[in-house]
Amino acid sequence: MTSTSCVHTLYQQHHGWLYHWLRGRLGNSADAADVAQDTFMRVLLKPERPGLVSPRAFLGTIARGLVIDHWRREALRRAYLESLAQLPAAQVPSAETRELILELLEQVARMLDGLKPRARQAFLLAQCDGLSHAQVADQLKVSVRTVERYVADALYRCYLLRYEP
Repeated sequence: MTSTSCVHTLYQQHHGWLYHWLRGRLGNSADAADVAQDTFMRVLLKPERPGLVSPRAFLGTIARGLVIDHWRREALRRAYLESLAQLPAAQVPSAETRELILELLEQVARMLDGLKPRARQAFLLAQCDGLSHAQVADQLKVSVRTVERYVADALYRCYLLRYEP
């Protein structure tokens, strides 16, 4: 049996279960359908798919990660839209610009999620709060060299997200 036909069988046997499981967690059918499809796309794109002893546990693990990503994106979207609501009407960006900004914010959030907490904090203090590396080092009680390494790691992750496929 080919790898693709295994995924097809997995889809036929477990899509309904996964969709209902996700609907209970996400609270609506559209998001559940999207995350279910994304789950099977992840399975399809995996280079290796060994025989599954517990297919529902396997699918549930992938789907849980996607649900967390979904909630994070929704929280980010809400926070951004709430901040826009505070702006005077003349300063509110167009719908297209809002979507581009949301996409960029999501990329930055993904990058920050991949950092260790101290590296994330150092990067945000340096880039968003404008603190010097020495000030960040004082605040975090680490060496300036450590702050430089944290910021360099974060910038490298930004580069990878931007320029790597």
